[in-house]
Formats: sequence, structure tokens, C-alpha cells
Amino acid sequence: MTATEPSLIAEAVAILARGGLVAFPTETVYGLGADARNPAAIQRLFAVKRRPTEHPLIVHIGSLSELSDVARHVPELARRLAARFWPGPLTLILPRGERVPLDVTGGQDTVAVRVPQHPLALALLARFGAGIAAPSANRFGAVSPTRAEHVRRDLGGDVDLVLDGGACEVGLESTIVDVSRGYAQLLRPGGVSVEAIEAELGEPLERDAEIVVRAPGQLASHYATRAELFVVSPAELESRAAPHLARGARLGVLAPAGTAIPEVHARLFVAPDPAGYARALYESLRALDDQGVEVILVVAPSKQGLGLAVADRLSRSAAPRGETSSG
Repeated sequence: MTATEPSLIAEAVAILARGGLVAFPTETVYGLGADARNPAAIQRLFAVKRRPTEHPLIVHIGSLSELSDVARHVPELARRLAARFWPGPLTLILPRGERVPLDVTGGQDTVAVRVPQHPLALALLARFGAGIAAPSANRFGAVSPTRAEHVRRDLGGDVDLVLDGGACEVGLESTIVDVSRGYAQLLRPGGVSVEAIEAELGEPLERDAEIVVRAPGQLASHYATRAELFVVSPAELESRAAPHLARGARLGVLAPAGTAIPEVHARLFVAPDPAGYARALYESLRALDDQGVEVILVVAPSKQGLGLAVADRLSRSAAPRGETSSG
């Protein structure tokens, strides 16, 4: 069922108001939403997602004018970035407002906020009239959902309502920038390119300093497929495939269109441009898992534009499972 009827939005608002969970589409991935003001609802969200409670959530709001409802101070730098990139896949880290429970922020005195660029998400937020805390609508650490059917498969009856807004346009999570300490620091690459942010700022983002603020998606292992995943170059694809094929492993390959791929159990091609690759990434990884492969070899795009975010997600998907050193 596609969520286009006002009655479905009204049902979603009623569920959120009584402390329930609603999955909804954004331009990045589907989010699992709860009333950001309701600690009991937030605790249920953590339980359903099986997410450690020290991992902060992103609060989604309906417009820039609502930012002061969730942040106690909004620096001019934040207003500038929000005015340029909202609605859109940019999350800003700001000083936490009193109305945001510490349950949402993992106990920190900062809050992650964004305005999503999806008509259904914006309609839901406008009707609800308050912030919705929403991580990706899947079990913690797994591949994020970009279609409503992914959410239903992952969460089943643990979510009260799934609003279907079709496939996500961007296909991977938002860029996260910390502006809480007087300058802009990149915490996670995502749907807004670093180049675009730096062009707006007129100076480079801080990337190499120690990360003080915890934010979503910082674990070394995350976005993990069921199959073991390795990132390879086009030149080494055949040699890296050979030992897996020799032992009889079910091998899958994900690569940009035009890449020469050896005979394997499953192969998927994606657009060679970084934005096209990003849009198809999670759905392609899920499709390879669904075909029962044991090993996935991935040829990544260049690290320009959204390619940096793709590389980040693939490196975390390929990391040893259970590794938490960066989270």
C-alpha cells in the first residue's frame, strides 16, 4: 500500500502520539520513527532496532524554523548550511535543547537534526508538529532499507505502521557535520558531497581532528551483509575471485557497468557514476544476499562526490564483524 492518502498520515500521527513506531521514507533510507519527546517511545525504538542505547538518533524536523525547538543554540554557521541544504541529506550536530531527552542523544549534550527531502516525510512531520527521532528502519548493524518491503522483511510486526513512499532517491544515509563547537567537522560522509559543503563554506571541512561527538554510523563494522564482503579494484577482481571459486564458494560480484567479471554465481551491475552507484548500493547488496552468496566482491566507484560515502559504507560492511572501536 502506497502512503498517499491523508488517512494514512493521520493514522501514522496517532500512532506516534501514543508512543508507537512508524517507518517512513526519506530521500536517503527508510527511517524508524518515534516521538522525539517521549522517552518510553525512544526506549521501545532502541529495543526493536536492537541498537545500543548509547548510540544517538537523528531528530527529523519539518522545516528550518523548527530548529530552535530541538537546539538550545543555533550558530550562524548552522543556519547557513541548513538554508543551503535543507530539505536534504545533511544532518547537523548542535547543542541539545531542553525538550530533547538524553535518551535520544545517547546521553550527550548535543543533538543530530535534519529536514528530510521527501514529500511523504515532510507531510508526516507537518501533521505531527514535532520532531521525530528516526534511525534507519532495520536491525542494528545491517544493510539499510531503501524500499518499504525491506522494512517489512527486517522488522515485521515490530513496527506499528510502514508508510510506503517507493524507492529512496539518494539511497544512502545523510552526511553528518558537527557545528556545535564553532567550526564544521565531518563526522560521516553521505548524501550531500563534501565538495558541495566546502563550496558553500568557502573553506575545507575539518576531517582529521579527533572526533569528540558520537554520531550515527561511526562503528568500524556497520551496514553489514550476511555474506562476507571484500572491496577490490577492477584489476584484481579475477585474482581475488579465483580462490573462492576454487573452494566452491557461492560468489557474488557488484561492480560498475562495463566491468569485466569472471563467471560467478551472481553478478550485479550498477551505474558507474557515484550518485547512481549510491542509489543502487543497498538494494544491490540485499539482492546478492537474497541469492544466497557466501562471499561478495565489490568494485567501488571513485571517491569523488557521493563516491566517498559509498566507500565509507563499503569499508564498514567489509570490516570484521563485531568491531566497535570507532563507535
